[in-house]
Amino acid sequence: MKITIDKSNPIGNITAPPSKSYAHRLLICASLAYGKSVVKNVALSADVKATLKCIESLGASYEICGSEIKVTGCGGKIKKESVYDCNESGSTLRFFIPLAVICENNALFKGTNRLIERGVGIYEEILPERGVILGKNENGISVSGRIESGNYKIRGNVSSQFISGMMFALPLCDGDSIIEILPPVESRQYINITLDVLKKFGIEIKEIEENKFFVRGKQKYASCDCFVEGDWSNGAFFYALNALGGNVNISGLEKGSLQGDKFCVEAFEKIKNKNEIIDISNCPDLGPILFAFASAVGKGEFVGTKRLAIKESNRALSMAQELEKFGMKVVVEENRVIIEGTLSKPDKILNGHNDHRIVMSLSVLLTITGGTIEGIEAVNKSFPDFFEKLSKVGVTVTYGD
Repeated sequence: MKITIDKSNPIGNITAPPSKSYAHRLLICASLAYGKSVVKNVALSADVKATLKCIESLGASYEICGSEIKVTGCGGKIKKESVYDCNESGSTLRFFIPLAVICENNALFKGTNRLIERGVGIYEEILPERGVILGKNENGISVSGRIESGNYKIRGNVSSQFISGMMFALPLCDGDSIIEILPPVESRQYINITLDVLKKFGIEIKEIEENKFFVRGKQKYASCDCFVEGDWSNGAFFYALNALGGNVNISGLEKGSLQGDKFCVEAFEKIKNKNEIIDISNCPDLGPILFAFASAVGKGEFVGTKRLAIKESNRALSMAQELEKFGMKVVVEENRVIIEGTLSKPDKILNGHNDHRIVMSLSVLLTITGGTIEGIEAVNKSFPDFFEKLSKVGVTVTYGD
């Protein structure tokens, strides 16, 4: 599907969508608890729907009541021989693999070709020596065995989702465990979100040294009623509109949030200075919108970009390809991206690369130049009503075939 966006001056009020990062974690903890929990303010994006499917595979059940989801947990008793359909959600895949083998089990994880291609390399490193066998075939990723408690050393320069997955599972093991995150530690804020959510459900994990965690075994998840806070990573697109001269009042975001993507506000100001190098190693999801904003400003340099290669698309290369259509020069190195040039109206139709953050970032730029982008359905992954909210703040949006 295509959409054409005219030059626009965004003005109005919007409420930031609920945080997908918090929703995943709250729903998973509710599914592991004894009794019923209510998770309020949930947006049913494609990724959240994938997690809901997987909590059923785990052995929990749920009822959707508007923006509330009532979850009846499995009390830590995992269903045997389940298939987990993760669709395109990397978070879902990485969070659920250790949970599926809390007990002796065989499970199959399915998803899109791109998701399976992105892989679960860290689990392939640390789980086989702890009683779990992983295999990849045309059907997906097979997991069998039973995860054991013990001392785990996990590289910190990979997705924090692997660390969070272990933090969900190890409290249910019979013995105590240690999780040691090896430096450099990136995306620490996402680990903090996991710890915050676990605490809400009665799970205690102690940081005994910096980035070294003690996990007591034989814990039980307690049911909890909770609220999903607003999402800074998606709110960033509207903050970008303001940094480009718009006047959008954005509600629903907590200034004191643990979400690392609240860095977007500071980052936009730094990019305006044109002489600062921006490190996005702790907030890689901001990469596309920061690249787009740098293009509007005319210059930007970013480090900590390596992990963009293993997202829904290779985001550094995807953005480089599309920004060149705006007349920008983009240099992509292994862990650095440099952008310079003068922004002009794209000479071709833009491609969303089946990546929600690419689509939304390019859409922000089109409010300056005007133009057309195809593949817009990718926004359903995290922000299904993105274009409705753009229209609400005065951006002229026309849908095509």
